[in-house]
Amino acid sequence: MRPSGVQAVVRGILEGVGAGVAGGSDAEATAADWKKCDLIAKILASCPQQSLSPEDYYRDTCPQILDLFHFQDKLTARQFQRVATTTFITMSREHPQLAAKYLLQPVLAPLHRCLNTAEIPENDMVPGTILVTEEELSRCIEDVFKVYVVGNEPLTVLVDSLLPVLGVLFSLYCFTKQSVSHIRSLCQEILLWILGKLERNKAVASLKGFAGLDRSVPSLHSLCQFRAATQGGIMVTIKEAICDEDEALYQKVSSEQYQLEHLGDLLSHCQESGLAGDFFIFCLKELTHVAVENEAELKTQHFSSKSLLELEQHQTLLVEGQEQKLLVLQLLAVLCERMSEQIFTNITQVVDFVAATLQRACASLAHQTESTVESQTLSMSMGLVAVMLGGAVQLNSSDFAVLKQLLPLLEKVSITHPDPVIQELAADLRITISTHGAFSTEAVSVAAQSTLNKKDPEGKIEEQQQTSHERYTDVSQNHLEQQQSHEKPNQTGLKSSAPLIPQEVSESSTTANQKSGSITTEQLQEVLLSAYDPQIPTRAAALRTLSRWIERREARVLEVQEKLLKIFLENLEHEDAFVYLSAIQGITLLSDAYPEKILIGLLAQYDSSKDKHTPETRMKVGEVLMRIVRALGDMVSKYREPLIHTFLRGVRDPDSAHRASSLSNLGELCQRLDFLLGSVVHEVTACLIAVAKTDHEVQVRRAAIHVIVLLLRGLSQKATEVLRDVLKDLYHLLKHVVRSEPDDVARLHAQLALEELDEIMRNFLFPPQKLEKKIVVLP
Repeated sequence: MRPSGVQAVVRGILEGVGAGVAGGSDAEATAADWKKCDLIAKILASCPQQSLSPEDYYRDTCPQILDLFHFQDKLTARQFQRVATTTFITMSREHPQLAAKYLLQPVLAPLHRCLNTAEIPENDMVPGTILVTEEELSRCIEDVFKVYVVGNEPLTVLVDSLLPVLGVLFSLYCFTKQSVSHIRSLCQEILLWILGKLERNKAVASLKGFAGLDRSVPSLHSLCQFRAATQGGIMVTIKEAICDEDEALYQKVSSEQYQLEHLGDLLSHCQESGLAGDFFIFCLKELTHVAVENEAELKTQHFSSKSLLELEQHQTLLVEGQEQKLLVLQLLAVLCERMSEQIFTNITQVVDFVAATLQRACASLAHQTESTVESQTLSMSMGLVAVMLGGAVQLNSSDFAVLKQLLPLLEKVSITHPDPVIQELAADLRITISTHGAFSTEAVSVAAQSTLNKKDPEGKIEEQQQTSHERYTDVSQNHLEQQQSHEKPNQTGLKSSAPLIPQEVSESSTTANQKSGSITTEQLQEVLLSAYDPQIPTRAAALRTLSRWIERREARVLEVQEKLLKIFLENLEHEDAFVYLSAIQGITLLSDAYPEKILIGLLAQYDSSKDKHTPETRMKVGEVLMRIVRALGDMVSKYREPLIHTFLRGVRDPDSAHRASSLSNLGELCQRLDFLLGSVVHEVTACLIAVAKTDHEVQVRRAAIHVIVLLLRGLSQKATEVLRDVLKDLYHLLKHVVRSEPDDVARLHAQLALEELDEIMRNFLFPPQKLEKKIVVLP
């Protein structure tokens, strides 16, 4: 109880019994050390008889115990920290109230100081004032890590003491993610530890606070901010007030976005425990709740009898509701991006997810606001149920009891949904669940097969020409065998069979693992027909399949190259990005096999008038051409003339967007040709000069100057040889643009080009001196 008394006791015991294991192994010595540390902890946690009360004892010894965490002598620091951690936990177990007062409160004081519930003295409210120093914050986080994570004893007093400061701890974690800090990993481990030890409801409530969905959860004070400190740590200071409302709004929105992204990163480590799945389901339910609540609120309000103050309050509530809805949508987007299909770890979670999706669909149908995304998510959710019922998971009676929660929702969907296919599937799923799988329709099998095909990394799906019923039975049996050999009995088995997020396109079931030369005529015809399917995922999947066959040089596919080119060109005009990008990939691969035939046709498409093809389609063809140029490499010189002349004609096109696109393509092509530009360099230069001086569209003039920048940067020291006949003309053009061009961006590009040209000429006229030392070996 005297100053340094604890340290003296610890040293005395450690040194007094240290010789007992001198002749033993390292493992025996380590085990003996831990036993000694545990023994010391029991001694320190026990109140001696000469002490007046446990409180007096704890008041005198606890500060000394905390000092053991910060012992600098490396030889004994590990033992001292072990003693401190074990004593801390033992005291918390035997005297929780005293431990909370004399141990936990001092350790967590720096975090409590910057809570939004804390009262900051007026003299500390000056902007820039340091509330928590770098040393205090680092020591606090390190001590918490040693006690909670290393000690790993989820005592009630420990868990309860950490709950109020979790918001500050999460904000600190987010700050460390945006910079380099030695406490980042400590913050992450502490958060993961507490989320894993909390009851599931409390853990989800904490995550709600992290996401900003629950304002009542304590968080970082609005006047406080984290700042990088001089020694590489972090401190807490009073922030300066932002007078500009736009800047304040921007900082608020960007801060919320960063926090959601970092929350997604944190939750990616909580998938196996099921916490991420539970929080995902909560967000889905919250979105449905907010939508229904807002709709009901709007219907029940009568504004004629309201005062201005009441109307203002009502408007504020509506705005807050919209903010809450947007926040939930952002959070769901982040979770969908960060999480994998392993987010759901048991059937109950899957059923909760499906139920939330069905409720959301029913609410949307009631308000007539269903979107394409909601419709696809609904189909995917019902597909998950079909997969489970189709044999991918071994279900027992208790599992069917959980599944029966979906019956009322499936019935509602089967009655109210406008799509007859979804109506039929919902009704058939109800029958299959009600009969515990004794009766299953073909629609359920088709839905299961479709969902499984979206993710089949094992390639186990059979593709022979079987009847549909036989094929579905084989697939279910394959996945059942996989689950029995790889998964635990209580797992859903969806980890390897069904995706969480609806994917934009699924791999074609008939072409998942075809080997070269195994494509049949029937399969080719089926995929060719699918390339015109009105369903976007099916069409995109067919285009990707054709591309894969072309890449493998399938003989039957290459025989119909003209038909393939026609299909790809027609799909270039599709408005969906995934479809036309798949078409671009297909044409690029086709041109790699037949460059002469394909390239000439594409140049004609690019050169055509805007009446024949839309400007968007012509620009997509330009993208294909540039991909072909990159793929050809040095072979592009063979097609130099037709490519350059096509782009030069495009520079004279009536459409300004096409002119700018042609200039961009021309710049990249010239970069790749290098010395092969030859005589066309004069034509290119004359074109650039004319456009930069006379074109009335600013975007086109910018593109022309940018081509010169690309040329000079790409050619570098070779520019004096490749452009020797036109360098003077380019120089005069750039000087003219700098002096006369009204557009700031074009002038900036011209100035950058002049600087590039200046550097090139300096190096050409005054080459850098090299000091060389020659060593001659005499014979």
